[in-house]
Amino acid sequence: MLNRIIAFSLKNRGLVLVAALILTLYGAYVAFHLPIDVFPDLNRPTVSILTESPGLAPEEVEVLVTFPIESLLNGATDVERVRSASGVGLSIVWVEFEWGTDIFKDRQIVAEKLQLARERLPSGLNPVMAPISSIMGEIMLVGLQSESGKTSAMELRTLADWVARPRLLSAAGISQVTVMGGDVKQYQVLVSPPRLLQYDVTLEQVTTAVAKANVAAGGGFLLKGAEESLIRVMVRATRPEDLGQAIVAWRNPSPVLVQDVAEVQEGGPVKRGDASVDAAPAIILSIQKQPNANTLALQEEIKHTLDEIQRSLPPDVRIRQDIFNQADFIRAAIRNVEEAIRDGAIWVFIILFLFLWNFRTSAITLTAIPLSLIATALTFRAFGVSINTMTLGGLAVAIGELVDDAIVDIENIYRRLKENRALPIPEPSLIVIFKASSEVRNSIVYATLIVLLVVIPLFSLSGLEGRMFAPLGLSYLVALGASLVVSLTVTPALSSYLLPRAKFMEKKGDAFLVRGLKALDTRLLHWTLRHPWKILTAVAVLVVLAFGSISLMGGEFLPPFN
Repeated sequence: MLNRIIAFSLKNRGLVLVAALILTLYGAYVAFHLPIDVFPDLNRPTVSILTESPGLAPEEVEVLVTFPIESLLNGATDVERVRSASGVGLSIVWVEFEWGTDIFKDRQIVAEKLQLARERLPSGLNPVMAPISSIMGEIMLVGLQSESGKTSAMELRTLADWVARPRLLSAAGISQVTVMGGDVKQYQVLVSPPRLLQYDVTLEQVTTAVAKANVAAGGGFLLKGAEESLIRVMVRATRPEDLGQAIVAWRNPSPVLVQDVAEVQEGGPVKRGDASVDAAPAIILSIQKQPNANTLALQEEIKHTLDEIQRSLPPDVRIRQDIFNQADFIRAAIRNVEEAIRDGAIWVFIILFLFLWNFRTSAITLTAIPLSLIATALTFRAFGVSINTMTLGGLAVAIGELVDDAIVDIENIYRRLKENRALPIPEPSLIVIFKASSEVRNSIVYATLIVLLVVIPLFSLSGLEGRMFAPLGLSYLVALGASLVVSLTVTPALSSYLLPRAKFMEKKGDAFLVRGLKALDTRLLHWTLRHPWKILTAVAVLVVLAFGSISLMGGEFLPPFN
């Protein structure tokens, strides 16, 4: 079968090269539009349930809120694990489902269970599901800061809550924006007990009056001939003074107002945390993305949105985008792989040129690198794999091996063509190239398959480890497999065009570097063949030392990424 592939490639060499060119152009387009992330998709389908229970201690939250929700969700369809955390006035329950389940179906299952859970919870509590987010979802931290101090912490928090956050949530791909720091604006009604006694009103009456001072209600319709008008009852308290004018009770002949029994003022709740940038008070917005969103594209959209928001803010308020940006880490990883590819290609070209001493064979061999990478990108597209540190790492490891198969093929073709040129009656170059490729095809295939077997165990890993390292193995496997196909198709086709009529084919002998290495190799072989037991003993000692050092080595799941 391999002979047929080689024969077909030589017979239709023009078609093969055109197909390779089309594949390169289309694959490059696909590669630039692949989703980019820090790590592979590590998101076990998880639904988070948040329940606020003001005034309850962690013990009461655990017994009255968390336990009823957990007991209903345990054993639900496809649920693998249920975890929880109970704090002061807050319950968080994480429901983890099996790998591969549909997150929207999982959320539907949880929603059905929550309908039953509400009957068991204290009155007034409403458990809600958190937005769908990625495990590496925090892609950006944005600061909101007053440079002159003219804008107060409360005004900054109001701008963050009601201007910046809604605008950011409108961007496609963002799942949640969490605001931290500052003072949440409140209208606080500070009731005076002596005044309550003086006017003979209760605290409940004041509470009811304040609640009714900020409502909107419909008043029906006003019919006037052929016209119909909508009656609206608007009671909006937009200032503390508006709340102070609310009527608590009637004491003929005048009403008792809220401002008669209480002081109404703007203020913030008791702080349980704060935020700062460069040791100065600020507001921090933590931006989280949805799973499978392209981090780099989303970061550009966020930057554009923040620039628009900046223009609508007071002059002294500045948005800080330099606190944390996950896209910087991704760009650094991509830049490292680009450098590895660049340096690898340069060194491959130099080594090939030094050994073969001509540019054409080096250029033919180097075509295996872009074609293999393009084929890998197309495979990523087919399997829904993103470009991340693990897939890029697999490509970086494979760079030096992508030209191995092509080197073996081109070196044998080069040697056979030179020998054929020296014959009195040379054979047709296509036949020589076919025979030369056929001679080494078994060696090429066996060597590549042996190398590919090394990464097969990565696909047997389960859980988080499998999700982490399988993309690395996939990129390595596909890249090397593609290089094998290139060596059997594109390499012979290019050789048939570029090598047969080349002038350097008339030169006799090897390049000067090859001649020197052969002479050195001859002397080394003479010594090793005369002292076999010394060589074998040294190798055995090194093997024993290597195995013995394994027990002294530490272990960790991932290397440091700082």
